[in-house]
Amino acid sequence: MKSKLILLALVSVLFAGPLWADISSTIVKVKPSVVIVGTYKNTNSPRFSLRGAGFVVGHGNLVVTNAHVLQQPAEEDVEAALVIQVRAGENEWQMRPATVLEVDKLHDLTLLHFEGSAMPALSVRDSGSVQEGQAVAFMGFPIGGALGFSPVTHRGMISSIAKVALPTASARQLNEQTIRSLRAGTSFDVFQLDGTAYPGNSGGPLFDPETGDVLGIVNMVFIKGTRESALTHPSGISYAIPSRFIQQLLQRSKSN
Repeated sequence: MKSKLILLALVSVLFAGPLWADISSTIVKVKPSVVIVGTYKNTNSPRFSLRGAGFVVGHGNLVVTNAHVLQQPAEEDVEAALVIQVRAGENEWQMRPATVLEVDKLHDLTLLHFEGSAMPALSVRDSGSVQEGQAVAFMGFPIGGALGFSPVTHRGMISSIAKVALPTASARQLNEQTIRSLRAGTSFDVFQLDGTAYPGNSGGPLFDPETGDVLGIVNMVFIKGTRESALTHPSGISYAIPSRFIQQLLQRSKSN
């Protein structure tokens, strides 16, 4: 009996080892492409305000994030400049001015262009082949800067592929807007994840843990507000916009 237990333990180590090795090397590959999206003004305190995450795509000077990440609360200084912060070293960040190229409100996506030298870009894969039960990972800055400006990676799986209609402004408008969207055919599939993400994860990449290819973009406000009533109480369920909408956004930017 003892020898069988030892054999089982060895088998589990042999199978677990390569899996963790793969995700470790993938994190190293993805990390340089994940950026902080925020606003900056010299007279503000603090000068920089984190709004969410984003990731570099295309030729290396483009960033994809959620559209809601750029929506400033009424009390914030509207004159603050839009910026991103890119990795300049292991624990160093460099601020870059950014401009909005396009906003896709329906899918809660925004394409930004930032100044300076290009950064490593992630490959965006067609999400049409993604299946329920598929292993995924996502990276961002949970709880804003409370845990420091260091990208955090979570593992999970696609627990469901479900319909959603965006956006909503209140619980009352939720039903009306959802019904109108469904009738107009503007609802679309989103990925439901079994990992818990937080607002600072918004705009971060959902990626293949083996290759680092982008499969979607984490969304923690609009989708959660549509599908769940308790925004302030994480349920262990998170959502992501499929990457095919990112591909469409990038294709439109090339044709403009």
